[in-house]
Amino acid sequence: MASSQRAAEADAADAEQTQVLEFGLGDETYCLDIAYIDEIVDADDLTAIPNSPRHVEGVMDLRGKTTTIIDPKTLFGIAGTGARERIIVFDPDEVDDGGTVGWVVDEVFQVRDVAADQVDEATTAGDDSVRGIVKGDDRFVVWVEPRTE
Repeated sequence: MASSQRAAEADAADAEQTQVLEFGLGDETYCLDIAYIDEIVDADDLTAIPNSPRHVEGVMDLRGKTTTIIDPKTLFGIAGTGARERIIVFDPDEVDDGGTVGWVVDEVFQVRDVAADQVDEATTAGDDSVRGIVKGDDRFVVWVEPRTE
């Protein structure tokens, strides 16, 4: 009976795990739930949109779809410069913005499992873009929610 209880506890722990994509913005590491992500592509040439909001970097053609590219550093007020090498494209069914949207990021690191007990809930009043802080062995990762404005 004890082994079935341990198995049930292990199943419950697995159910509380979420896969996240870790990426770099400036000198910090951030992550997103992979359920929001459709694909990751190289940052190619963007077409600027005149009179667009400051956080909109431009648009790109992604397999025949016009994809709006956003700078999350501007959205979140993150300082620093970086390589801006990759674009995280969000699943339009998960991120309702009326079209295909992506974030330009400096680097993409890895996909990893995060257990609920590894996350310190965010305490930023009025800002629902930060879900929490993921505690790692030797570092902290900021877990953010996809924002497009």
